[in-house]
Amino acid sequence: MSGLQAIADWDDAYSNGAYIPGGDAYPARWAELAAAFRAELSAASRAELDLPYGEGARERYDLFRPDGGAKGTVVFVHGGYWMAFDKGRWSHLAAGALARGWTVAMPSYTLCPESRIVGITRQVARAVETIARAQPGPLRLTGHSAGGHLVSRLACADAPLPPEVQGRVEHVVSISGLHDLRPLLNTRMNATLHLDEAEAAAESPVLLRPRPGTRITCWAGAAERPEFVRQTELLANIWRGLGAATELRLADGRHHFDVIDDLADPESELVEALLGP
Repeated sequence: MSGLQAIADWDDAYSNGAYIPGGDAYPARWAELAAAFRAELSAASRAELDLPYGEGARERYDLFRPDGGAKGTVVFVHGGYWMAFDKGRWSHLAAGALARGWTVAMPSYTLCPESRIVGITRQVARAVETIARAQPGPLRLTGHSAGGHLVSRLACADAPLPPEVQGRVEHVVSISGLHDLRPLLNTRMNATLHLDEAEAAAESPVLLRPRPGTRITCWAGAAERPEFVRQTELLANIWRGLGAATELRLADGRHHFDVIDDLADPESELVEALLGP
């Protein structure tokens, strides 16, 4: 008899904090580290905060500059299931790329239920386009959880990015990304997300074709919830079959909340994966 079982509790399958020791303390820790980092970079005249990319209250991004000329720009898109957080909790994660000579931009976006996910996709595309117009050189996109979904979505052939911006995106790193949105229809959080079958399919990168020439790394913590590991493996597998240059990496011992910590370390494997050749 097969040992396979269907998922009976989808809310539990996508619950992270309950399975992470001290999980409730992470948001305050992120905010404290980020605020200290912004203060340090602002004092050094290397931070430009709350730059507009649209007219909405949350259509703003922070820009952090390296000490010296920039090799290009990294755009980091935050997570929070499209319904929590903003750019202000993640500033410290720019440290790794800055030390390697890259500018880092971090946008906010309108959260659900005020927006739908399809609208957030368009907002983040406008943010990337605005950042690209202002910053020369190549682009690297990365994001965590819902942010991993959003940067992967921008690597799709039908992404709402101008061709000239698409052509500058050298690499996408989706960290613990949600690449198939259909399971979320079964969760209580969908009362806020308002996904239906059509939108879930239209906004799921695994159901879409990658842009020709796409290079993507699908990264997750090996200690994450099984659904996040599955979602990470899924995109790497499917897009490899559709011609994208894909890599799958599971970071030993990392869970959903600390898997992003290595973005602050210029010598980490995660930063090397993002910025390496």
